[in-house]
Amino acid sequence: MLSHPLHILSLGFGSGLSPVAPGTIGTLFAWASFTVLNRYLTVAEWGALIVAGFVGGIAICGFTAKKLGIADPSPVVWDEIVAFWLVLLMITPATLTDQLWAFVVFRFFDMVKPPPIGYFDRRLKGGFGIMFDDLVAAFFTLLVIALWRMSV
Repeated sequence: MLSHPLHILSLGFGSGLSPVAPGTIGTLFAWASFTVLNRYLTVAEWGALIVAGFVGGIAICGFTAKKLGIADPSPVVWDEIVAFWLVLLMITPATLTDQLWAFVVFRFFDMVKPPPIGYFDRRLKGGFGIMFDDLVAAFFTLLVIALWRMSV
């Protein structure tokens, strides 16, 4: 991780190095960091951070994937972090229970990769592919949450 500064970001400040479920640990890091940073950032600043995180993440994740020689390495969790920040931003204000359900739904979509997420995961390569399928998982998470809120 310390061999290059970009690896620190792509590996989620070490959260992606978990030997068990690195994507889940990376998403937990996203949740914790959102909770801390949300005290200091406005919605507009969050939006800018998420857009910059996505665009920069294409290069950052692509760089680390290339160095590791793996198309979408599991320790690369920057994609989960940015996507889950988006989910949390869009559901805020939310109770801890709402955030927990968002976490569970997002992890479901990210791990199971139902269509069209799996399609994008298989077809899109490089840093863009790494980032994009998690963005789609975030979209479906937000869709499920919106449908659930409409039904209540």
